[in-house]
Amino acid sequence: MVDLSVEIPTYNEAENIGKLIDELERLPIDLEIIVIDDSSPDGTSQVVEDLKDKYSNLKLVVRPSKKGLASAILEGMQVAESDNIAVMDGDMQHPPDLLEEMLTRIRNGNDLVIASRYTSGGNPGKLSLTRKLISKSATLMAHVMLRETKIVKDPLSGYFVFRKDVVNGANISPTGYKILLEVLMKGHANKMEEIPYTFRPRFMGSSKLSIWEDLNYIHLILKLAEYRPLKFVIVGVTGVIINVGILGLLHTLGISIPIAGAVSIESSILSNFAVNNAWTFRNKKDGGLISRLLKYNLVTLLGAVINYAALNALVLLSVHYIFADLIGIALGFLANYLGSELFVWSPMGSKKKHEN
Repeated sequence: MVDLSVEIPTYNEAENIGKLIDELERLPIDLEIIVIDDSSPDGTSQVVEDLKDKYSNLKLVVRPSKKGLASAILEGMQVAESDNIAVMDGDMQHPPDLLEEMLTRIRNGNDLVIASRYTSGGNPGKLSLTRKLISKSATLMAHVMLRETKIVKDPLSGYFVFRKDVVNGANISPTGYKILLEVLMKGHANKMEEIPYTFRPRFMGSSKLSIWEDLNYIHLILKLAEYRPLKFVIVGVTGVIINVGILGLLHTLGISIPIAGAVSIESSILSNFAVNNAWTFRNKKDGGLISRLLKYNLVTLLGAVINYAALNALVLLSVHYIFADLIGIALGFLANYLGSELFVWSPMGSKKKHEN
């Protein structure tokens, strides 16, 4: 059995894949190389096929259509001989010589070793300002909505090594390019480590990132987060209905607006809390029920203050009061959601051990 199976998903990498394979073959590691190609029109698979005569440890899996990087990894694992799997891009942006150190860390007891751009000593390379903002925003989104990933500084890395049994029975069903998120959320990696690397410029060709992949990423985040933001919106709408309904009922009963308003607001808060606790955040309960309820009241108060402040500030800036209120509502909702996610329903403590 070989020590490491290196999986390289490809699409239109004919100009890069040969050079990458040559570099991998020079490593002092007993490895096999598995290229999973999505029927690249530029002849990537033919380049690999020609190299199979030179390298007996080279395997090629050709898929009939473009299905994405993450799903390619799962197909590659079906033909992998090693218990240790490496994932890397085929565009030369991931330095092959780092694999020796990553494999050593696996042998030393880690279940997952991540090549990180953002841990101490790492470098995201010469990205444009737009790419840097997108990368940082995507990482922040993962850390906020998938708090279990917060122990990893670069949860979106495409370069990592893991033991095959980490994903056994884990129901990995990845979308797009970010399979590491699935491994972190659903896998069984109890001990993991990040090691720094510098993200290199693409050797040849152009990036595969697109708006479609950005949408795939958002969908993946929502799926892994059990669609909590969407559920939170639905609960918020029901809270508005309850608020207005109780206010109208109490007013018709002759109760003054100040008292009726206070009762209707707190009733909607209690209703929203009960539904969010039982549905939206059902798998993220930590601490006592009363404690969560008090925290939720504080969070909604903060959201109301932000809503009110934004409304008045924007009106002073000559924004129409309706638009100003809508913006205030949106900002208040964002504050309520983030407060609920990060403060009210904080995740249970992770048993996973992480080292930098």
